Amino acid sequence: MSQSPYARSAGFAPTARTGAAFDDGLRQHMLRIYTYMAGGVALTGLVAFIVAATPALYVPIFSTPLKWVAMLAPLAFVLVFSFRIERMSAAGAQAAFWAFCAVMGLSLASVFLVFTGLSIARTFFIAAGMFLGMSLYGYTTRRDLTQVGSFLIMGLIGVIIASVVNLFLGSTALQFAISVIGIVVFLGLTAWDTQAIKAQYAEHLGAETDQKMAVMGALSLYLNFVNIFQLLLQFTGQREE
Repeated sequence: MSQSPYARSAGFAPTARTGAAFDDGLRQHMLRIYTYMAGGVALTGLVAFIVAATPALYVPIFSTPLKWVAMLAPLAFVLVFSFRIERMSAAGAQAAFWAFCAVMGLSLASVFLVFTGLSIARTFFIAAGMFLGMSLYGYTTRRDLTQVGSFLIMGLIGVIIASVVNLFLGSTALQFAISVIGIVVFLGLTAWDTQAIKAQYAEHLGAETDQKMAVMGALSLYLNFVNIFQLLLQFTGQREE
């Protein structure tokens, strides 16, 4: 098994985990990741709902240039995680994760302003079912998804570029294509990330690093789920009249 990119960048020399305790330890590790992720999604939804239900909060944000700050702030957090995670303590990484989820809630508050609550709930459960199915596939499959992941990353880059271009074009047809391709890409990334998390756990890096990897794993899966939800909403969401 190859050494994970995280281990290489952090400068650790891992040893493979083996023995009867591996399966139990892996289950606990995955449970911790899913717990973080579920808590993050709940926090995001709560913040988004509170902001959308409070005109004193959403009017100054979404009717002024502050909306760009709200939209871009989550990206800043992701960059911090990407380049500074190895220097953070486990507690610091957890705190940054919760802060990121709260800021993401601020960014997604507009969802509650545009779509009906019923369609948001319906889309959430559809996205959750799709996410869980692909994550379970990534956890149980014996197929190596490494090469598939390379194509998915290229697809993700293409989706990002097309989304930026469509901000200026405003093409409905292009947005439809972006949404369809984006859902496929993020579902694939869910399986790929889940398998990668298992591979990283197999490398014995120490308790502190395991905790930080759990946060990073939760962040990866959280981002996949949120993007699946947002893209699905373009098809299943019913707009407020």
